[in-house]
Amino acid sequence: MVALTQLVQVIPNPGRLTVQTVEIAPQTTAIRCLDWDRERFDIEFGLRNGTTYNSFLIQGEKIALVDTSHRKFEELYLEVVAGLIDPAKIDYLIISHTEPDHSGLVKNILQLAPSITVVGAKVAIQFLENMVHQPFKSMQVKSGERLDLGNGHELEFISAPNLHWPDTILTYDHKTCTLYTCDVFGMHYCDDHTYDENITLIEEDFHYYYDCLMGPNARSVLAALKRIEKLEIGTVATGHGPLLQHYISEWLGRYQNWSLEQAKTETLVALFYVEDYGHSEHLVRTIAHGCAKTGVAVELVDLNSAEPQEVRELVAQASGLVIAMPPQCSVMIQAALSTILAAVHKKQAIGLLESGGGEDEPVYPLRNKFQELGLTEAFPPILVKEIPTQATEQLCDEAGTDIGQWLTCDAYGSKLRTIKQIKSINSELEKALGRISTGLYIITAKKGEIQSAMFASWVTQASLEPLGVAIAVSKDRAIESLMHVGDRFVLNVLEEGKYQGLMKHFLKRFAPGADRFAGVKTYPAKNESPVLAEALAYMECEITSRMDCGDHWVIYSTVQTGRVAKLNALTAAHHRKIGNHY
Repeated sequence: MVALTQLVQVIPNPGRLTVQTVEIAPQTTAIRCLDWDRERFDIEFGLRNGTTYNSFLIQGEKIALVDTSHRKFEELYLEVVAGLIDPAKIDYLIISHTEPDHSGLVKNILQLAPSITVVGAKVAIQFLENMVHQPFKSMQVKSGERLDLGNGHELEFISAPNLHWPDTILTYDHKTCTLYTCDVFGMHYCDDHTYDENITLIEEDFHYYYDCLMGPNARSVLAALKRIEKLEIGTVATGHGPLLQHYISEWLGRYQNWSLEQAKTETLVALFYVEDYGHSEHLVRTIAHGCAKTGVAVELVDLNSAEPQEVRELVAQASGLVIAMPPQCSVMIQAALSTILAAVHKKQAIGLLESGGGEDEPVYPLRNKFQELGLTEAFPPILVKEIPTQATEQLCDEAGTDIGQWLTCDAYGSKLRTIKQIKSINSELEKALGRISTGLYIITAKKGEIQSAMFASWVTQASLEPLGVAIAVSKDRAIESLMHVGDRFVLNVLEEGKYQGLMKHFLKRFAPGADRFAGVKTYPAKNESPVLAEALAYMECEITSRMDCGDHWVIYSTVQTGRVAKLNALTAAHHRKIGNHY
């Protein structure tokens, strides 16, 4: 193995960016884009040691590129690839998953290699079509399928959904015993060392990364570990941080132990769908996304391939169930439904939706059966009569949040506490924290055809140059999906003595997909988000970063423009007595 490192170029601003190429196995080159000074990783978490974006070139008789890089490396990365090979000769582009830090330069590769075939999971190909907005040749792969590049490089694909995106696949090269994992087993750590020689130096970052990205999907981690347990792995080629080679069994063992511990304590929602039938999988994954906001574990099960024992055990473990109506004609799937009905118990929550496949099992007779068995309906049945739109997706996302909140919150919307948590409460500390006073605001946002709103009190000015504000948004709020980096919103300031009507309206519980602005007078801001006519003042904002703060995101935004309706009026103030409630 040749450990030849080539530093290609350094760009001093913004931050230090370098590219390192290393031959990690026969006919296999790692292209490591080192982002030395990055302090925040988009919406994920703060970084302590920068990060890397790793891409890989495999040159058999056919040539494959595994993932690309972040757009900030466009010039450097493309120059390096061109120095290694004529990009037009690349036969396959393998997409481990479509998150922009790994697929940011896919469009560039498609332009340089117009005959290339993009290889990925079905969901990844769908995501990519919406990202690049141009036709391309593609190959959808499932777990266990193989691609022969020649010269012994036979690639096997392993499905790893929800780690940490729904479209994730791992790729194993049987010649070099290299497992390409993208985010899985990675860490945000920037270093000249290609491999994990010093375990004590990086183990804290490895654990931190797991907690932030993989821990919430512990059951999916365990499923992926089971799929790779028989592989002879010589190198784990991660998408972030050093490649793993010296302590592979230790790293995988830690994932196993952490995930087993996490899975024991999680509230689980099992979601059943039928792959390739109507919009079943897409809608179920959208509901799962809403569930995950509330901190519950999710497990997606394809009824076409699930074993009866697997279904029975999962239903018995789950606190909530979601079923996308399968086709009526399949005897095997009807048997699976019977298994679910036989395994449920009355303490569970249930949610049903149509798949839109044309031969759906009728929703309401099945709903009646679950109600007769004593299950609680978490959200009304979702009826799909057309191709899903943004509004349909919002409806499903909010339905997922509803079932998650039903399982994790009390009647007043506060998170349920364990005995251990209750015993650990420091009442004096919470009383002191509650003395922090804030204003009262309503955040409104619009993205495409969907819009939402949130009553907020944790808002503060955060910078003078540029003018910026910070807002704490609970992870299980419906508006959270409209509050990502690059999104825009309006911060409406409420007036002292004249806010009760708006507060009552926006604090009430809305059904999934309900119009939050019905009966409220609004007009559009320049960024198209609603401005409340009764607001004392408003500001149009654009989100530039998010920080993970436990059960909240702290969202920092620059203020683009604003207006005050009454110069002499005061902002409504919010005073609390205790710090564990709003």
